[in-house]
Amino acid sequence: MSPPLEARYRNSMRRRELLTSLMAAPLAVTAQQTNRTRGLPKLTIRNVRPIATSGGRGYQWVFVKVETSEPGLYGIGSASNVNNALSVATAIEKHYAPFWVGKDVARVEDLWQNTHTRGYWRNGTIHNNVLSAIDMALWDIKGKRAGMPVYDLLGGKARDAVPMYAHADGRSMDEVADNVKRYMDEGYRHVRAQMGGYGGGGMIAPGQGSRPAEGFKGAAFDEELYVEIIPKLFEHLRVKLGKDVKLCHDVHEHLSGAMAVELSKRVEPYRLFFLEDVLPPEQIQWFRNIRQVTTTPMAMGELFTHPLEWVPLISERLIDFFRGRVSQIGGITAARKVAALCETFGCRTAFQEGGDNDPVNQLAAWHVDLSISSFGIQEENHFPAIVHEMLPGTAQLKGGYLYGNDQPGLGIDINEAMAAKHPLVPPGPGDSWTTVRGMDGSLVRP
Repeated sequence: MSPPLEARYRNSMRRRELLTSLMAAPLAVTAQQTNRTRGLPKLTIRNVRPIATSGGRGYQWVFVKVETSEPGLYGIGSASNVNNALSVATAIEKHYAPFWVGKDVARVEDLWQNTHTRGYWRNGTIHNNVLSAIDMALWDIKGKRAGMPVYDLLGGKARDAVPMYAHADGRSMDEVADNVKRYMDEGYRHVRAQMGGYGGGGMIAPGQGSRPAEGFKGAAFDEELYVEIIPKLFEHLRVKLGKDVKLCHDVHEHLSGAMAVELSKRVEPYRLFFLEDVLPPEQIQWFRNIRQVTTTPMAMGELFTHPLEWVPLISERLIDFFRGRVSQIGGITAARKVAALCETFGCRTAFQEGGDNDPVNQLAAWHVDLSISSFGIQEENHFPAIVHEMLPGTAQLKGGYLYGNDQPGLGIDINEAMAAKHPLVPPGPGDSWTTVRGMDGSLVRP
């Protein structure tokens, strides 16, 4: 028997009220979230200043400080370029800062694209440094405003800490082995091994060998000698140290295409973690030849500034590690996009540091490293005590791992008064460390 009409009506009303409450609940949460977001006033860039300093130790560092319309809220970014520091600082002050003032701080992607295309010509070295700096500073501000470290804004931690590889050198194979062992005892699982610096093992001593009359008499690079000696170094290291340590080596782009293929084949038995920069960027097509004959993992990208340099190598699976520097490729925004490309094609990141790098860029890389699935390794770089004082929040190296902090933003600041006491020192005349010559006095490209 059907219930009375009045009872059916009451049941119908209850169902309607229940349905209405269920539909309203998400709307109430959304409205609450919207009101909370709207409670934050719009932020604009009020001032941008370059901060140039030697870091108290002869560094060529340029930082960007982006001040906002909220008093006391600012962001820090790295625009360091060891070979063009003064040019970068001038570009920021004279060309980019006036363009950025008044822009919306929250629109990181939009301002990245706008800055990238603003000068019409793009992907230049100095332009990329400047672009990277503003990008890092905007992420720093966004994190501070949210009360979250940048890695949380990027999706949160994908690992507990960031493993690093150390740098071991030596004048002999035994000395290299001893220095690799020292890092192993400190907790490093990954060590890059060189002998006599870049090109070491392939250098003919000053004045020796057949040379042009009245010509170049300094230490001369010989690629055939290099390709003979370096595999013997890694054979020595494996015999003496075993297989537990993950070994790397940096060729520093000194080889011709054919000799790069030959070296890659010869070191394969010694199971390198990667062979770095075996080719100059002008000859990257030779990676196809290398891939056909050896499984030695390839790392490349230290000198890259343009996506058309790295996209083919990653998408064709011709390299195993991308070696770009975050402050040279476009900042955190660009590094995340490269990391996503790497994940798609089975490549890994190994963001470049180098002795000239600064703590702000190191931390920017650290935040990306923590949050991505395509991470491979991070290059080690440690700083003296004066730098930790000048840039409070500088990351710490412990047991082969890099540790930043959980402070909002990038987690680093700069003592401007202290930085000013150590002004940038213009580079001196003469050749730089990049200059390597052959027996006939010709330049060997880095």
